[in-house]
Amino acid sequence: MNLAGRSLTEFVHDLAGDAPAPGGGSAAAYAGAMAAALAAMVARLTVAKANDAQARARLEAVIAAADPLAARFLALVDADSAAYNQVAAAFKLPKADPAQQTERSRAIQRALQHAAEVPLDTLAAAAGLARLLGTVVADGNPNCISDAGSAVHLCRAGAHAAACNVRINLAAIRDGAFVEACGRSAQRLLEGVEGALAPLEKAVAAKLAG
Repeated sequence: MNLAGRSLTEFVHDLAGDAPAPGGGSAAAYAGAMAAALAAMVARLTVAKANDAQARARLEAVIAAADPLAARFLALVDADSAAYNQVAAAFKLPKADPAQQTERSRAIQRALQHAAEVPLDTLAAAAGLARLLGTVVADGNPNCISDAGSAVHLCRAGAHAAACNVRINLAAIRDGAFVEACGRSAQRLLEGVEGALAPLEKAVAAKLAG
């Protein structure tokens, strides 16, 4: 299913349905896509009117980076759902004899690792976006500060949601080295997102307060 190609109404209905995929991981990526799109929008609404050449250059850099990030997030919407479906398919493999049981167990573990890696990719994309949002908040058109603030909050929500989906899969993986490395990467990325966005949330609140 091409989730990213469905209408917003259809996607929401998919999330609300009785199937486990798409789920939180796809929603995390969708939040990231919206955040990246808002960042690009604010930059585009500002860049032509920016008086400072350095500010224009920073805003153009945001546009150049945010557009591919939005596309990456949209691809991850589908990738996360597909990863869950691979896990479900692995659990349905036959287990009538020891050989089948061994292969089924290996397939489940491979699928779980992939299902952890996909939201980790979403988290990495969110960390990349978080680094761009400082320019959006600082240099963006003041009339767009609510849009910049929305991008900040959506990026943070997407990152935390992605981290949740990394952790749920790590809990069932038996490869200790993989679990440690993946968990450490997720924590580092999440801390980076928080570190980048916490001051921006305060800056947005101050600008909105006038």
